[in-house]
Amino acid sequence: MSIIKISNLTKVYDGSANEIVAVNNLNLEFEKGEFAAIVGPSGSGKTTLLNMIGGLDRPTSGEVNIDGQDIWRLSSRKLTDFRLKNIGFVFQSYNLIPVLTAGENTEFIMQLQGKPRNERSRRIKELLEAVGIADREKSRPNKLSGGQQQRVAVARALASKPTFILADEPTANLDSKSTETLLEIMELLNKTEDVTFIFSTHDARVVKKARRVITLVDGKVESDVSK
Repeated sequence: MSIIKISNLTKVYDGSANEIVAVNNLNLEFEKGEFAAIVGPSGSGKTTLLNMIGGLDRPTSGEVNIDGQDIWRLSSRKLTDFRLKNIGFVFQSYNLIPVLTAGENTEFIMQLQGKPRNERSRRIKELLEAVGIADREKSRPNKLSGGQQQRVAVARALASKPTFILADEPTANLDSKSTETLLEIMELLNKTEDVTFIFSTHDARVVKKARRVITLVDGKVESDVSK
């Protein structure tokens, strides 16, 4: 059963000289437990598509149905609440809060959700253990390597127990060893906890790990291959 159904999705940006069609009447579905990579040249619409699935960038037309709910029919307030409860995000720039420790960054979304303190504490330890940095719970981002920061970002994305995780170029700023470790962690979480991951990426190592590869060209699906 599909957890995400994208129907006739289009995004047009008004440039100074002409319109730019970033996503062009696109149709896609994703099922629970997928480990899928969206690939394509720069400007193909990968990040725009992820942002529309994630409720961050409003489509010009079309629908994004998540568990049967067209998220773009929700009010701004309800959409924010829906994102908080259902969607995890991992960005290439980590986006950690610099004044918070690894544990506090992981905890932040659970605080917004109003989770009780004992549940938050237990979940922090579980997640940092799962991503292999339980010993860095008290460290702030500036004391962590890029790979460690991205592992915190994965833990934070998982903290809310989302329906799926969107990862936009998550390995772009990592060296080869950190990339391999991060991908192994995400692959393990996908298999053992049935966490759904959807990546946008240029990284051949991510593509190699993915079990489904969707290629976009000029905002359209050129190919959709399951391994």
